Formats: sequence, C-alpha cells, structure tokens
Amino acid sequence: MTENTTKPGGKDIGTLLVAALFVGLGLLTLHDVTGYSDSDSIVFPTTVAYALIFFSVLVIIYSWLKPNLENGFGSGDWWRRLMLVASMIAACLMMPYTGFLPATAVAFVGSLIAARHEGWDFRSAAVFAVSGAVIMGAFYALFRFALNVPLP
Repeated sequence: MTENTTKPGGKDIGTLLVAALFVGLGLLTLHDVTGYSDSDSIVFPTTVAYALIFFSVLVIIYSWLKPNLENGFGSGDWWRRLMLVASMIAACLMMPYTGFLPATAVAFVGSLIAARHEGWDFRSAAVFAVSGAVIMGAFYALFRFALNVPLP
C-alpha cells in the first residue's frame, strides 16, 4: 500500500508547469511562422502549434480540476525515460549530417529498447528490425515522393 503524500485538493504542479511550457512553445511557434515566406511551409507548424496549445490547455484544465495524487511521476525505470529522450535528441542532432534514414533508425532503436519491458530473443529482434525498416521506408517514401518534402 502506498502512502498518500499529496494534500487533498492539491494541484499537480509538475503537470501544470510542463503544460504551460508547451502552451508557450506553441505560441512561440505561431510567432515564428509569421516570418515564413512560403505559404505552403506555414500549414504544418501552424496546425501542430494550435493542437499543442489546445491539448495543453485541456491538460491544465483537467489537472487543475482533478489533480493526480502521484504527482505525475508514477513508478518505472528512469533509464527508460532518459533513453527515450536521448535517442530523440541524438536523432535530431544526427539528421543534418547522416540523413533521414540513419537518424530515424537511431530514434527507432532507442525508443524500442526503452519501451520493451519483455526480454529479447532472436525472433522478436528480427520482427522489430523488419517492421522498423518497413515503417521508416514508408515514412521516407511518404515525405520524399508523396508530399515532396526535401529530406537531408
């Protein structure tokens, strides 16, 4: 049995701060796209920024009205959380130098290792490798050929 250390009616400060940060990042993105000269390049970041703001405001409202007594941390392995973030940052830093597919492979493998709680065997590793290659290839084809997005 866990002990409740949060006062009844207390607010989940961590969730409120992160959601407010995302609202700010969405507003910053909306301000940034005003300087774009190509009208086609404005659509995606604007849509994502509005969605980020909208859902962050929903999180703020929900967290304010019904706070999480566990303060949003819950239980779990911290190395998994750190590995997920590190693999995403590594992929972002690699992309201009290695291209889309190698950087995406790093993000996929890092995320998969962080998310997989079961043990590894040859069969599951092979299935994930093949499915990951198909997914990355499909995204590459979608962006490169269907949407005509220039990729590094």
